[in-house]
Amino acid sequence: MKITHVETFRVNTPDGVPFHWRGGLPSSAGGGPRAVLRVGTDAGIEGVAFAPRAGSAAPLEDVVERLLRAELIGQDPLQREWLWHRMWELDRIEEFPLPILGIVDVALWDLAGRYYGSPVWEVGGAFRTSIPAYASTSTFDSVAEFLDVADQALDLGYRAIKLHAWGDAARDAALCLALRDHVGPEIDLMYDGSAGFDLPDAIRLGRALSDADYLWYEEPMREFSVSAYAQLAKSVSVPLLVAETSDGAHMNSGDFIRAGAATFGVRASAALRGGITGSLRTAHLADAFRLRAEVHGSDLPNQHLAMMISNTSYYESLVTTNPVRRESIVTADGLVHAPRTPGIGLPVGLDYPAALETYIERERRTDALDVALGDPLLDPTLAL
Repeated sequence: MKITHVETFRVNTPDGVPFHWRGGLPSSAGGGPRAVLRVGTDAGIEGVAFAPRAGSAAPLEDVVERLLRAELIGQDPLQREWLWHRMWELDRIEEFPLPILGIVDVALWDLAGRYYGSPVWEVGGAFRTSIPAYASTSTFDSVAEFLDVADQALDLGYRAIKLHAWGDAARDAALCLALRDHVGPEIDLMYDGSAGFDLPDAIRLGRALSDADYLWYEEPMREFSVSAYAQLAKSVSVPLLVAETSDGAHMNSGDFIRAGAATFGVRASAALRGGITGSLRTAHLADAFRLRAEVHGSDLPNQHLAMMISNTSYYESLVTTNPVRRESIVTADGLVHAPRTPGIGLPVGLDYPAALETYIERERRTDALDVALGDPLLDPTLAL
């Protein structure tokens, strides 16, 4: 079996309900053109991958036309390891955006699932068939509103809460302490700084999280300085979850681990850690050190990863509205069940061209309301 065609398709996405991130970051990206990559073979088997980030269409079209089509045609699509290495060779010259490194890999895994007639989480090695979900908040206006959102999320079945707050160390620390007092000691709580702090403020906030017994402390600083994270790990007792947006997939994650900076674990992500292949490498590396590899983001490839990776704890489900809406794939008891259709597929509810209709993930189809209100399946960057 050989690859015979590599295509891109533009897909327009609607605007969702606006929401906010911490101070200094733009708010929700809104709708506009996104892209789908399709890889086909002489056996009639094809694979697809959705590029959900705002502005993703033009860069993907460019790199396919200029480089990737010629690289992929004639290759065996089941040689994912070889093609994953090839993408890193090309990256030496291209300096691909992180999602581009993963999108070819996701399409090839989707193709493999369709070839074998199984969902990708089974093809790659199944560990579980369901996983609990946590509510990953966007940024709300006040402590009172955050507490109200937390109450609603727990009432809707979510098993844990992760905060994306304001990016002010003192204010965020007060919120984190208030939430722990509000929900009690039994609920897992996490905090994501969205890279808003320098080391002194990260330490100040981390000490509050330590006092409040948070499960993990995520990305308080930009992930350029492994040394800064190593110093943070020495200064606070709350466990650190690191290596989400730093380049280098498992290679970079290994440096965080070696430095003693990954005291909870590292991130895995189809979009940001080199696709399915890069995420599995990262997870196995972390497991060798008895650390977690928490899956980042709410899209379809990451749902498969959550079923494949033994050392991940939760599925990240974005909550951006008040009143809270539970993501359509999260059950009333707070679980996400494994997809059952072959491959990975495309997120539901978008206006795809007819050529892509057959690839839409059917089994857990949501209605148009999910998209109109900003279903996070459309953009894994939403859960920063």
